[in-house]
Amino acid sequence: MTKRVIIMNFEMNAQAYQAFSEIKKLRSSEGLKGEQMAVVTHSKEGTHQFKMEDFVDFTRTNKSSKAGMIGMLIGLLGGPLGMMLGWFGGRMIGGNQDMQEIQKAQSIFTFVGNKIDEGETGLILIADEEDNRPINNLIMYELHGEVSRFDLEEVEEEIQKAKEVELSAKETAKKNWNEKHSEENEENNN
Repeated sequence: MTKRVIIMNFEMNAQAYQAFSEIKKLRSSEGLKGEQMAVVTHSKEGTHQFKMEDFVDFTRTNKSSKAGMIGMLIGLLGGPLGMMLGWFGGRMIGGNQDMQEIQKAQSIFTFVGNKIDEGETGLILIADEEDNRPINNLIMYELHGEVSRFDLEEVEEEIQKAKEVELSAKETAKKNWNEKHSEENEENNN
């Protein structure tokens, strides 16, 4: 079995909460080995903020919602890097030599931003599935939602790349800020 990040979206927000409850039941009876699951809402104020409405860590390792993989994914989505890179609607801002790396690192982020659209609530699950039919039946046939799966390892790589890009962007911004203020101070002293 391969660990997967499973993204689920629905026509009605209440269905995400229903799926959250039903998947907790499936976990014990259908061979689903879940690690973490969260109900996630995409702000409709145009700020592209994502908020975890409910979270469960099935591993009992007491990981907080922010310390877990889902928390890191959501944190990057709604953070300054997500806004700067335009991970929503497939938009990209800026052009630098790292653009190809940024484009590779953004695929999961763009996907989540587009699937859980503004004002909508979805579900993110990290799990091993012996059989994908129980989740497919629940989400697609009973709740009329959509299911998308990504290999956890690939998502972890994308999160790591995004963190590296974020760190580099912060360092560049700080350097540019300091240089600009040094120039201004020199002009004022002359």
